[in-house]
Amino acid sequence: MCRNLLSIIFFTFFIVISVQSAEVDDPHQHSGNQNYRIKTIVIDAGHGAHDIGARGRTSVEKDVALQIALKLGRAIQGELKDVNVIYTRSTDVFVPLYERIGLANQKKADLFISIHCNSMPPIKKRTVTGYRRRNGKRIPIYKTVTTPNTTTRGTETFVSGSGRLAEQDAAIRENASMLLEENYKENYDGFDPKDPESYIIFSLMKNAYRDQSIKLASFIEGEYVKSGRGSRGVKELSLAVLARAGMPAVLTEVGFISNPDEERYLNSAQGQSEIVQNLLNAIKSYKRQAEN
Repeated sequence: MCRNLLSIIFFTFFIVISVQSAEVDDPHQHSGNQNYRIKTIVIDAGHGAHDIGARGRTSVEKDVALQIALKLGRAIQGELKDVNVIYTRSTDVFVPLYERIGLANQKKADLFISIHCNSMPPIKKRTVTGYRRRNGKRIPIYKTVTTPNTTTRGTETFVSGSGRLAEQDAAIRENASMLLEENYKENYDGFDPKDPESYIIFSLMKNAYRDQSIKLASFIEGEYVKSGRGSRGVKELSLAVLARAGMPAVLTEVGFISNPDEERYLNSAQGQSEIVQNLLNAIKSYKRQAEN
């Protein structure tokens, strides 16, 4: 265990130094640069291909995320003529998590927005299904019954951070996509999304764009609320797709696909149009504030 911790600390030190070096050389720094303009936005549709993500009754996350991502990109290009839009995927393909943020870093993007659908794990209950006799006593027979959790609803937007222990399940779910990659441990310097100890990496790492990311996430959640959506807030979470971002970066969960009502909303033309408008308005608000 000590050996693993030493490796993690060394890796973290390397990443922090790399981020700090990138920050010094980065022409996109917000503070003190009156000529700063948001020129490039990378839109990431979560999951893809065999990585279907969360599953609803009639749809899967990868398809809904892609539909919204493409519509958002077209909306940005239609209203923000000076902004270049880049997609991490525009079809149903699998893209490793490190390649998604790697593309944004390579293109020197000014914003990274990852679109996902949320879900809740099934509810497990232990119930008595009958009794049997042992030594003259009635002994209950137990069975674990699993039922879908279909009531949770609302939006939430994440930025890179350590997060709280109670919220680690969400991080494990989103980071699980890396298990579908070949040599995932090599791709993420030994990080194992199944091992809670590995999350020390992300809890020690400091994202240079944390404040800007929180600001963008707050604008997004604020727009959801204006549309009457229930907001679960802005949260910090240990997410591989955001940890190495060289720009403000957020992952937004646009609704619970495990909730039948929200699933219908997420798949409807009206619902997707509203979500796209929410995200576009948030980008506009952030852009005005950042550039002024």
